[in-house]
Order: sequence, then C-alpha cells, then structure tokens
Amino acid sequence: MPSAQVWPFEVEEVHPTHINGTAMDTYHRWMEVVIPAGLIGLPVLNLPAGFGGNGLPIGLQLIGAKGSDAVLLSMGQAWHQETNWPSQRPPVLD
Repeated sequence: MPSAQVWPFEVEEVHPTHINGTAMDTYHRWMEVVIPAGLIGLPVLNLPAGFGGNGLPIGLQLIGAKGSDAVLLSMGQAWHQETNWPSQRPPVLD
C-alpha cells in the first residue's frame, strides 16, 4: 500500500484539507491508509520507494502477519542494502 494518499505538502500547511476535490473532514483522513493495520496490531514497515515525476518522494508500506516484526525488519534492512536509499536524490527538474 502507499504510505500516504498525497504527495508531500508545504511545511506551512498543517495537513491537506482536500484530495482530488474531496474534503478531508479530520486531520487523520488524509493519512488513513496507515491506520487500519496499526489499529488491529499488525506490524507495518514504511519504505522509501522512489520519486514521482514532480521530484517528490513516494513511499510504500509493507504490512505483515501478527508476530512477523522480525521478518519485516529484515526486509527493510535488505531494502536499505540494495537501494542505498540515504544517498538517493530526486531527479533535477527543469
């Protein structure tokens, strides 16, 4: 699943108030894709997944079975080793 329903937004903005013309009635509505797994006690790992055409970062969340925390963490470590994400930079936009 994606890590959020929206691209990163301006730091001055507390939270998105609309997504594709739909009003967000609460602060939590804009990030509701991350809520269900945590509420039912499943482990979740969010990973950086690249950059969109707008140069902004995107992420994805892996949701594991109950008790699979170590598996998810090892997947995250493998992702880190393969992608060297901290050294990645967005493409230069004209």
